[in-house]
Amino acid sequence: MVGVVPASLVLVEGESDRTALVTLAARLGHDLTGVDVVSMGGITNLRRHLSEVPEHDQVALLHDAGESSYVDRTLADHPGRVAPFVCVADLEDELVRALGMDRVLEVVEAGGDLDAWHILLNQPYHRGRPEDLVLRRFWGTTSGRKEKYAALLAAALEPAAVPAPLAGVLTAVL
Repeated sequence: MVGVVPASLVLVEGESDRTALVTLAARLGHDLTGVDVVSMGGITNLRRHLSEVPEHDQVALLHDAGESSYVDRTLADHPGRVAPFVCVADLEDELVRALGMDRVLEVVEAGGDLDAWHILLNQPYHRGRPEDLVLRRFWGTTSGRKEKYAALLAAALEPAAVPAPLAGVLTAVL
């Protein structure tokens, strides 16, 4: 990082996580000046990103619960302070649970993808499956959709409904 050194660093697994966090901060009126939110391009890049952080810097990490054993091993080797925040399944799961399916589908409709949602939902494999599970597939069926809905869902959150991992990250770095 050349230029101004951020006061805080947030490491997130992917671009959709970054998009959601930045959008949520704006939605809540938080100024992220001095906070660098970095998409690592996958949790397996955590060690490399941590190796570039001075020990005294404040670092928050947002990751999925399924990655906790890897994260714990990696953090055990890192001499600096890192505050980890864990999403139960993943960030999208946190957003869907916080909003509820009815509100999520309103967001999908407003995003112009309700027809695509119904097409996917009515495919033989997905018929009768829980909608929240089908959403996982829906986010990945079109390039850019995961990032698009990370922003739209984060923007739709009411302040009182912000999932704990996201609220924790923002509190840690603001």
